[in-house]
Amino acid sequence: MKKVSKISLWLLAGVALILSGPLLMATSGSLQGAESWQTASRESAGLAPAPEDYDGAVVQVYGARAWSWRGYFAVHTWIATKNQGASDYHVHEVLGWRHKVVRSHPGVPDRHWFGARPQLYADIRGEEAEKLIPAISDAVESYPYPTEYKAWPGPNSNTFVAWVIREVPGLDVALPNHAIGKDYLGENWVAEVPGGAGYQLSVGGYFGLLAGVREGLELNVLGLSLGVNPMALGIKLPGIGELALRNPNPMAEDSQ
Repeated sequence: MKKVSKISLWLLAGVALILSGPLLMATSGSLQGAESWQTASRESAGLAPAPEDYDGAVVQVYGARAWSWRGYFAVHTWIATKNQGASDYHVHEVLGWRHKVVRSHPGVPDRHWFGARPQLYADIRGEEAEKLIPAISDAVESYPYPTEYKAWPGPNSNTFVAWVIREVPGLDVALPNHAIGKDYLGENWVAEVPGGAGYQLSVGGYFGLLAGVREGLELNVLGLSLGVNPMALGIKLPGIGELALRNPNPMAEDSQ
């Protein structure tokens, strides 16, 4: 009985640790925004170079807190691209309320996600970006879950972005640990990490381990991840995300 009690205590302590981040986000009030999605801001955050100011190609990866209570747990991510000489950007993302969930369309690359200010994870420009864009378009078209969406554990918007990144050689971008769904691998158990150098083990997105140069180390329990990132000099907390001193992803010099 004592052994069972100790196991129960350890399990309770583990659950409390995993949920502490989302609970802190819920009680802090930091995510309170517009009262409805109809009135929430969708304005540009001013993080992307305007086409009239920058003629070169651009590839950017963004994330922002998910809408409503989901934001206590996770972010929504997307990819924005602009061809050299183009007058607008294309935004590539997954929206769960559509039958065909993949949306690739001209749009504002750094738009607020229904009131949540976006964060720029990666910014690639010039010739390097120009080489990546055709492969990104091909990966978007070949996404294996074009009509499937599950907020937890996936496939969802973060599954989509992680898929595209893995499919495009040279697009080595580490997604944050609270991009729930990025670890969903479908029927596969092992895959390379989005950041390029490293591997991950995932059981349906519910449990897993990840080790990568850009990502660091992550433990996934029921879709919520925690860990450390030596390259970024940071720690990863469920719901809260990565508290780091550096961004391990490629960034344009004039965007840092």
